[in-house]
Amino acid sequence: MSKFIVIDTETTWYDEVMSIGAVVADSDTMSLVETKYYIIDPEFRRGGMYSYVLRHPKAGKPLICKRSKAIEDLLDCGARHGVSDCFAYNVKFDMGHLPELSEFRWHDIMKLAAYRQYNCAIPANASLCSTGRLKSGYGVESILRLLSGDCGYNETHNALLDAIDELRIMVLLGHSIEKYI
Repeated sequence: MSKFIVIDTETTWYDEVMSIGAVVADSDTMSLVETKYYIIDPEFRRGGMYSYVLRHPKAGKPLICKRSKAIEDLLDCGARHGVSDCFAYNVKFDMGHLPELSEFRWHDIMKLAAYRQYNCAIPANASLCSTGRLKSGYGVESILRLLSGDCGYNETHNALLDAIDELRIMVLLGHSIEKYI
């Protein structure tokens, strides 16, 4: 695999996808190659907990479109880059909300990030399950704070910016792509 995609979604109060953020990254360097950001119309108009950051200035100009157009564009982007693998933090959520992207092989970033044996930033005195997974505090915000040492980091909850942060978690963990698969 030469490239992969990281996807994040944000949902409305009614559990409908209102935005999709995606980053294509190089598998060897883990560097960002391309970004995609969609605000789904009309779903975003119903509002959600994070509606206020849909048009975050750091996310750039989104494509405001119907869900079918966003999915088509994401699949075209994946095909153009030869992408077959997709990553997300807590993959069940995003994969469950985007069944149209089932042609991708989905992998969970949390599978490594939340486990002591894969994340050396987890303190020795952390409360762990017998599997080595943190008992609590293993969301994106907590894990990125641990890995980066930035205690002031706050998750934006903008789908594109969160996808970029999830790629950053992968970079900071320092594992090869094959470790996630």
